[in-house]
Amino acid sequence: MCHPRFRLGASYAWRRGVRVTTEQEFREKLRKIEALFEGATTVGERDAAAAASGRIRAAIGAAEKTEAAVETQFTLPDRWSRLLFTALCRRYKLKPYRYPRQRHSTVIVRAPASLVRHMLWPEFLEIKAALDEYLEEATERIIREEVFRDAEEAEEHAG
Repeated sequence: MCHPRFRLGASYAWRRGVRVTTEQEFREKLRKIEALFEGATTVGERDAAAAASGRIRAAIGAAEKTEAAVETQFTLPDRWSRLLFTALCRRYKLKPYRYPRQRHSTVIVRAPASLVRHMLWPEFLEIKAALDEYLEEATERIIREEVFRDAEEAEEHAG
């Protein structure tokens, strides 16, 4: 059980008029983003995650048959972006890697260029934006609730 000071319930934020995104709401938002990129057209399709992943893999397979796989190098400077990107690649059976002595910020994936350009990278950007929004909201809430309620940026002084 966590310490009572570190339990962050929605009721605390609602009393102060702050909108709180729960983890469940965030997960639902990610599912909607995934459904958008998978081309789901009905609620039933959106709910069938296994079938949707199968469609993605089929699209990858079709792209690989018509288009040669090329190495695409990405520079993802923060750890969270790299974790998200590599997980997304692995979800679609792509194998992210880097060469010896390359920076940790480098991730390479071998896949058809159209697949990377039209599906993998846009989906990554959408999920990353949602994740950044969620993490920013959670961080600000924790700072305001546990450190000090005024967590605004420092004011600017002339001279």
